[in-house]
Amino acid sequence: MNASLLGNIVTWIVSAVSALGYWGIIAMMFLESSFFPFPSEVVIPPAGYLASQGRMSFPWVIIFGILGSLLGALFNYYLALWLGRPVVLKLGKPFGLTEEKFSRAEGMFRTHGEVSTFVCRLLPVIRQYISFPAGLSRMNLFRFLLFTGLGAGIWVTILAYIGYLVGNNRHLIEAYSHKSLTYIVIGVIILIVLYTIWHKKWRKQKSGNSINSQGGLK
Repeated sequence: MNASLLGNIVTWIVSAVSALGYWGIIAMMFLESSFFPFPSEVVIPPAGYLASQGRMSFPWVIIFGILGSLLGALFNYYLALWLGRPVVLKLGKPFGLTEEKFSRAEGMFRTHGEVSTFVCRLLPVIRQYISFPAGLSRMNLFRFLLFTGLGAGIWVTILAYIGYLVGNNRHLIEAYSHKSLTYIVIGVIILIVLYTIWHKKWRKQKSGNSINSQGGLK
């Protein structure tokens, strides 16, 4: 994205959030969390900046940011449930939803639903799309909201803190956002490795218990 255009967008969002307040955060994070290409990196940091100026409450910025993310995720969840896979792919194509991206999200979700929902909320590009396979598979709504909220909460808190620290400086916001994303990716990789080890041990133990149970029945 052109630097001057990004600067204008950030300035506009600061003005919009300042004028609309917390409802503006909800509306913009709803868009970010659905399939519209609207990055959270230009929404939450300006709100964090306003909190540093005493014009907003930092905890409420985080709470309303998470709420907007949940509403956007629910929109995608029920959209997928209502339309079905072929229509979702067709409608999402103009917004960057390709067959490859969606199949990747589906594969992760089928194997590890809850963990995939949590992890994908922390990753760019795929974070919006994980709600579609969740809706198509009719994932338990409480679990969906819980793990979506946890993942979105971490990212929203990081972005709000960046805005609180660096203010309305788009270059620093970009730099710190990219740096934070690098650490998040490393953390996600570690989490996936630990989860994979635990899952293998759990399946092995479950298989052993099943064999022992069958042996006992004989």
